[in-house]
Amino acid sequence: MQKSEADKLQASSFKLQAVDRSVRGKNSSLAACSLQLVAFCCMLLYACNSKPSPEHSLKFEQYFIQGEQLYIRHCSNCHQKNGKGLGLIYPPLDTSDYMENHLEEVVCLMRNGISGELVVNGKNFNQAMPGIQTLSDLEVAEIATYIYNSWSHSQGIIDVKLASQILSSCDSLSSQ
Repeated sequence: MQKSEADKLQASSFKLQAVDRSVRGKNSSLAACSLQLVAFCCMLLYACNSKPSPEHSLKFEQYFIQGEQLYIRHCSNCHQKNGKGLGLIYPPLDTSDYMENHLEEVVCLMRNGISGELVVNGKNFNQAMPGIQTLSDLEVAEIATYIYNSWSHSQGIIDVKLASQILSSCDSLSSQ
């Protein structure tokens, strides 16, 4: 994962402290005071302008990490660890128009599978995908959170409540 904003802010603070020590060593209290004021203003601006993102949520992190493990165990053999799929046999999840436009169907596919043709990025895939009936609603939500926030996707958390709601309506989705 990338450095969090807090880590970046802390690194900036250490750099400012080093400059401050250097300035104090030259007996320039006015410059030191100015530097501290600038540092304070930067932190204040950061605090006022920062928006919470899914990456900073503990729940998101837990879903994402657990989802990655579940994806590796249950999905990566076909869809590959990098989400690129396997030729014209198994469709990609990375850069997938199907994923972007069919969240509910993707959630249902995890548990119920699919047979028959599926069109992804204009290409036909006709390899059956077995569902994993033993996945709990939470596990489906975790996998969904992982795949919808990996590679080219940044959907945010797919909460278990949403996954449960979708899973309870899978029969009506498949008949459409």
